[in-house]
Amino acid sequence: MSTETEDDTVPLIARAGSAPMTASASAPAEPAPAAPAAQPSVSTSSARVDNIPLGILFMIGATVMFALSSALAKWQVALYPVGEVMAFRSISSLLVCSLFVLPFTGLSVFATRKVHQHVARGLSQAISQTLTVLAVSLMPIAGAIAIGFSAPLFAALISVLWLGERAGPVRWAALLFGFVGVLIVTEPGADSLSLGALFALGNAVMYGSVTVAVRGMTKTESANTLLMWQMLTMSFFHSFLLLFGFRMPTPIDALMLVGTGVCNAVQQYFWTKALHLAPTTAVSPFYYMTLVWAMVIGFLVWGDQPTLALLAGSAIVIVSGLILLWHEAQQRKAKQAGGGQTGS
Repeated sequence: MSTETEDDTVPLIARAGSAPMTASASAPAEPAPAAPAAQPSVSTSSARVDNIPLGILFMIGATVMFALSSALAKWQVALYPVGEVMAFRSISSLLVCSLFVLPFTGLSVFATRKVHQHVARGLSQAISQTLTVLAVSLMPIAGAIAIGFSAPLFAALISVLWLGERAGPVRWAALLFGFVGVLIVTEPGADSLSLGALFALGNAVMYGSVTVAVRGMTKTESANTLLMWQMLTMSFFHSFLLLFGFRMPTPIDALMLVGTGVCNAVQQYFWTKALHLAPTTAVSPFYYMTLVWAMVIGFLVWGDQPTLALLAGSAIVIVSGLILLWHEAQQRKAKQAGGGQTGS
């Protein structure tokens, strides 16, 4: 499940059940009651009080849920068709999110003038998450997640090449440094790139592209609208994958298939709760702890031992992402303070 914040400039490192992600597109937020009908203009943002320690705890909880969801998906794909796993995952996530959101908002949460953008976003996320699951099925989950962390780098690069955004020395250095880390993790050599690594890279490129393409949706769409449209469209597109294969799961396996979607929904809630409680720059670096849990689970369940290339490359990608996060945050502050253009 994708998770993004409402800040259009700060790269947010994450997963992107999804997968790592950037903050340039849209942000599913915690399910919350809608404002009373008599006071539609009331905002709670002015009453917000930061609680950074609690925000960090929620972010760490989100990392646990993401690693667990990835591990469950890897286990399930070995037993059931990928399309079946994705359909169970998305539909169960939709049901869980609906239970939290719809009682407060009703069907009005789907009201929008940007249906085509929501559908495009949902399709891209459906493809992105499918590539992620394919990646973890073919390689250690820690490696797939580490490669996925490069999504913010691709988003920044696409912003420069496609949108013509200015990129100064710091940004270019972070991008080049980060892509070196990606090459180290993927270990291209005599055996070339593995199929799993290619799927993981495809996920990172896809997610980086869509976050740029839908940038600014949060300025007109509510967080709950973004969340519910994404869950609905992903469920719709993933349901078509059932045409390519379905195997009746055992009761326990059915619970595991649904559990993946529940983990995604809980991760989404923890993620957005963390961003509600504390500034992005304070909590988002902790999302890299996903790699720690992935390494632990991979070792305990599948006997995967982290290689030197994985550790070194991951460290480089993480440092690059943090540099981008810090640099873009500083650029945003400078732009807000001076009201002028900044050369990032």
